Amino acid sequence: MPTPLKVLCLDIEGGHGGSSRSLFHLLKNVDRKRIEPVVWCRKGGVVENWYKGLSIPCLVYPEMPKVSALPRFSRNLLVFSQAVVDFVRAREFRRKLLYEARHLDLVHFNHEALFLLAGWMARRSPVVRTMHIRTNLWDTMFARWQTRMISEGCHRLVFITENEMKTHRGLGGTASGDVIFNVAEMPDPLPSPNPTVAALGGVRLACLSNYGWNRGVDRLIDVALALRGKGAKSVRFVIAGDMKLTRSLPGRLGEVARRGGSLEDYAREMGVADMFLFLGHVNNPESVLAACHALVKPTREYNPWGRDILEALAMGKPVVSVGTYNRFVENDKTGLLFEEFSADEFACGIAELAADPCRMSKMGKDAAQRVRRLCNGPERAAELMNFWETAYQMCSQRG
Repeated sequence: MPTPLKVLCLDIEGGHGGSSRSLFHLLKNVDRKRIEPVVWCRKGGVVENWYKGLSIPCLVYPEMPKVSALPRFSRNLLVFSQAVVDFVRAREFRRKLLYEARHLDLVHFNHEALFLLAGWMARRSPVVRTMHIRTNLWDTMFARWQTRMISEGCHRLVFITENEMKTHRGLGGTASGDVIFNVAEMPDPLPSPNPTVAALGGVRLACLSNYGWNRGVDRLIDVALALRGKGAKSVRFVIAGDMKLTRSLPGRLGEVARRGGSLEDYAREMGVADMFLFLGHVNNPESVLAACHALVKPTREYNPWGRDILEALAMGKPVVSVGTYNRFVENDKTGLLFEEFSADEFACGIAELAADPCRMSKMGKDAAQRVRRLCNGPERAAELMNFWETAYQMCSQRG
């Protein structure tokens, strides 16, 4: 019987974000006769228990260095300057990684924010290196440099959709790779609905995201104003995540931020606080989804395929979002998909959906069926195992 590949997966989020949860669901479904996984996390917490339940070794290294290009030049100067300091301070971690690599077949970097580590390792270890590309970087000189470093530091890449592959190639990426959709499964057992959310009554729309300008959560304030103008008083937005605002935000949102306020304060100033429930960080977002009728994500990045969207669809919840990629969210099939954001159009669509429970239920059933087909755990894990084995074999043949 062939010896299983020894694979070390480096995870920057430790269960606190989509990339970490996606990795867990993949590893949960791998065949241990083919893959022998170990996970190193930058953050600890619930993820340690997840892997313990699977008998997968999991260690936490807070000093694991990570950084990724941002849209603004000034922010890139700041974060990359700090990244250099963090990288130097992580000397002992890097030494341990090189030592462990001698006993490994492959190291998988679970996010492109680990590109500096991958590039550094490429010059010091012959171990096979693969990476997950999970975001679409903005086209800047920093993003192009990051992309070039990824191509030089990794043997093969995994893209979560065709969109990330297209963006990577457009930024000059040359490494070969495959598209493997993230796994999203109906929780078993189904989570109990969050009692605070369920007590709201009315039609409840969840938004599962920490605040970020590109994530567009603040757009929901404008949608709420438009709904109020249409007399749709039964809709409630349930926001799970850290809603701290940054001081550089534009307009009145920035004014609130510079006074130390949050998005909840902004909603209060705009007179729609009664249409929102701000939960802050939630350890069990599935319980929030279970208590809501749909998920809403008014993203400024036009990317309706994130972890929150897939998990909502898997639980039979329609999704309202923005973009043109409709493999997961398809307009009037598995949710509402708008090519461009308009608060008024969002409000109209939500109001119509809220008034038609049968339509909403049909969308939810279609959503669950679609994700069951596209994001099936055993099938996607088989693709990842094939990907790792192919990468290892190709590198072994090159000698």
